[in-house]
Amino acid sequence: MKLQSADELTLKKCLPCEGGVDPCTLGEAEAQLGELSGWYLTHDGQRIRKDWCVKSFMAGMQFFNRCAELAEEDGHHPDLHLEGYRNLSVELWTHAIGGLSENDFILAAKIDQIPIKLDK
Repeated sequence: MKLQSADELTLKKCLPCEGGVDPCTLGEAEAQLGELSGWYLTHDGQRIRKDWCVKSFMAGMQFFNRCAELAEEDGHHPDLHLEGYRNLSVELWTHAIGGLSENDFILAAKIDQIPIKLDK
């Protein structure tokens, strides 16, 4: 995978992935994460995740609804986590390949553009 800025990633659309391709290497994923703010690797480098503490429960729900709309437009769906009513996490990976693909970084960059009401 070619290293791309967050701005470059947001101009792309996720492409359907039915498997049969190799996931990004750990080195590729780490390099690409250097272009995204706050995202980190989980599950031995097979997923990326970002966490937020939002102002209120409804602020979290509004953000998740925007994430859902964006994900549906791109046909690439994240795991959305809400804990303790204000602690949000988004986790991305390409299920069909059991690891990370360019799609995950595209959606992460787009999610970063969604307004979010943070706590303080």
